[in-house]
Amino acid sequence: MLIDNLKIVQENIQNSVQKCNRNLNELRIVAVSKMNPVERIIEAYNAGLFDFGENKALELRDKSEIINQDVIWHFIGHLQTNKVKNIIEKVDFIHSVENFKLAVEINKQAKKANKTQNIFFEVNTSGESAKYGLKNYDELSELASKCEELQNINPIGLMTMAQFTNDENIIRNSFSQLREFRDKISNKYFLIKELSMGMTNDYKIAIEEGATMLRIGAAIFGNSDYSLSWSKK
Repeated sequence: MLIDNLKIVQENIQNSVQKCNRNLNELRIVAVSKMNPVERIIEAYNAGLFDFGENKALELRDKSEIINQDVIWHFIGHLQTNKVKNIIEKVDFIHSVENFKLAVEINKQAKKANKTQNIFFEVNTSGESAKYGLKNYDELSELASKCEELQNINPIGLMTMAQFTNDENIIRNSFSQLREFRDKISNKYFLIKELSMGMTNDYKIAIEEGATMLRIGAAIFGNSDYSLSWSKK
């Protein structure tokens, strides 16, 4: 099933790329593997996926210690400062930096680990109160400016989640706003060029609006059973 699902996703991506005259090489699939057991991640890896996204720090840490394959780990969920130390040596990308306190802690732990950590600034372009993220361009610019003093982080892009809705215009506006923010801030403080946006229900629209990293879970792995821990599946 996973291989069939992946083929459908890849075909959809190919069609979307052709529709908007983009280069397929500009896109990267981050398979959202949260709540999936390691066997499923290995199956996806063997099917040609290398990037995997987790939204819980301890789950990412534990899975990374079990899986021997050369997996590229992305942390995509809300990250508490006291959990940074659990993932810093494992994770290649952190997609959810929304305040300076978190950036400082990532920088501190990255320095201890003798690495430079790639990060994304998270922006709440949907305006939903339940979502995390910077509220507007001014907050984004202020955070980016403060982060210039931090030597062990490398801000490479912006991340957002669109509203879960069938209204394509609302979804598109969230993604186009993030792209506009990226274009406005890129090269001002850092070389910010990546756009982490687009999930199972809206990744085709995200491609049309300039996404470079697609965070796709259910369309690849199927719907997860949240009643069981990943380690018990």
